[in-house]
Amino acid sequence: MSSDLNPEDRPAANTAVVRDALRRPLHDLRISVLDQCNFRCPYCMPEDEFHADYEFLNRQQRLSYEEILRIAQVAARLGVSKLRLTGGEPLLDKRIPDLVAGLAAIPGIDDLALTTNAMLLAPMARKLADAGLHRVTISLDSLDEDVFRRMSGGRGDLSQVLDGVAAAQRAGLSPIKINVVVQRGVNDHTVLELLEHFRGTGHIVRLIEFMDVGNRNGWRLDQVVPSRQLLEQVRERWPLRRIDQNYPGEVARRYEYVDGAGEIGFISSVTEPFCGDCSRARLSADGMLYTCLFANQGTDLRESLRNDADDEELADILSQIWLQRADRYSELRRPELAEAHVLRKVEMYRIGG
Repeated sequence: MSSDLNPEDRPAANTAVVRDALRRPLHDLRISVLDQCNFRCPYCMPEDEFHADYEFLNRQQRLSYEEILRIAQVAARLGVSKLRLTGGEPLLDKRIPDLVAGLAAIPGIDDLALTTNAMLLAPMARKLADAGLHRVTISLDSLDEDVFRRMSGGRGDLSQVLDGVAAAQRAGLSPIKINVVVQRGVNDHTVLELLEHFRGTGHIVRLIEFMDVGNRNGWRLDQVVPSRQLLEQVRERWPLRRIDQNYPGEVARRYEYVDGAGEIGFISSVTEPFCGDCSRARLSADGMLYTCLFANQGTDLRESLRNDADDEELADILSQIWLQRADRYSELRRPELAEAHVLRKVEMYRIGG
């Protein structure tokens, strides 16, 4: 890694934990490295809108690695101990192991993860692990090749994704989490097949209710398969028992197979919201800080960085953003009403999931 990415004069970690208006701490920062993706998933980046002529952020518009590191260092001073790199597809950035190495060196960061569709993961997994990445989460909505290809916008190669999963396991990027967005009438009929495939592997499959993220996925309540319904289907096939959460604010309800074949999780933002424990902030590739996955506005940190704000000024800006935070979108959502999801929200490809 180049020397200019090494954090210098690192502040002591977690020196001034801040809490928002609902007493939730700032614990988790999700960093979108770029807004581009090699998939065109209909629920995130449909091909008809994100076509060959679509103008994504250019290099100057995106935060540099040095700028990302400065924000992460300051966030660690305020209580952040978990970092996650997202996109778009973060592995489109071939230099990302350099960023991982810089983030891994920040005092107080004890969990460094990356979310990917895994198409590019196989040749990168070892480099990422060597740089200090702890684990990966892989978005994989179906093991049915036709369903998978349709849900990736015709761009995914299932064999490459599974090669990426295997490479991550060999590199020790575990536990590997497999995120499955379940849509009624699209991939819900393939869930049990996917669970069967990953039983006994040590990988954790998490079944996610289809959410009204962004403005382009044509979300309707009747497309949501409630987690409780999925849980019943799984239990009919394999006995499960509930297990405790790993940490306060964990979004998934955890279960394990009674026969010892591993763990699965259910993320139920629509039917069982979990805003009350949310400790996550999200940094977009262009330097906007958002305090909710469903936010309709954020705070521009890029401008402050490029106007020579020092670390104390950045810490004050971050603290004020968080202290004023009162987001409870999922708890206040009334999906049975048409206007519940009309408000324009930041797109998921800009801030990750």
